Amino acid sequence: MSASEIRSLARSLLDLCKMRKLMVATAESCTGGLVCASLVDIPGSSAVVASGFITYSNEAKHALLGVSSETLSTFGAVSKESAIGMAKGALKKAKADITVSVTGIAGPGGATPGKPVGLVHFAAAARDGRIITREKRFGAIGRTAVRTRSVVEALKLLTELARGPAKTTKAVKRPAPAAGRLRQRASRKPRQSGGTRRRTSRP
Repeated sequence: MSASEIRSLARSLLDLCKMRKLMVATAESCTGGLVCASLVDIPGSSAVVASGFITYSNEAKHALLGVSSETLSTFGAVSKESAIGMAKGALKKAKADITVSVTGIAGPGGATPGKPVGLVHFAAAARDGRIITREKRFGAIGRTAVRTRSVVEALKLLTELARGPAKTTKAVKRPAPAAGRLRQRASRKPRQSGGTRRRTSRP
């Protein structure tokens, strides 16, 4: 995706957040602040952007965002669990309504068994309790490309969250039939005529 396309995506997100009066915060590792930068590049972004956390090391993730040491040691920095911890931490630390986190392996080094270059985990959290997670395996497409694609994915996640929860269609409840025996209406029988009475006139 080109720089102009990222700018368009960021502008759309800012417009949506302004309309819905939402503040945004980012928590970034492998993108190093690029998600936040894509937003503040646009004039008027101060009405939407609250904070941007760059937490490249595990120590920073723990100290600045409150990601537990147990989560980092058990699952690793590049994991769904750490991404969720980062997003929740940003929500807690910043005066924001929605947040997004990015943690991954941009390359060319850093790969471990089960975690190849190009693996990126995302999480987006809202103050109303909604959380969206996503895993992307971009492959060894180059450090710059992995980071750029991660910015796009993060902006899309924020947009999805900013739109609000999906509306569910409520089923219309029909009243249950009355309990008990249904009485059938008796059909009315036509009256039988007793015949026509003949009047006789007296002389």
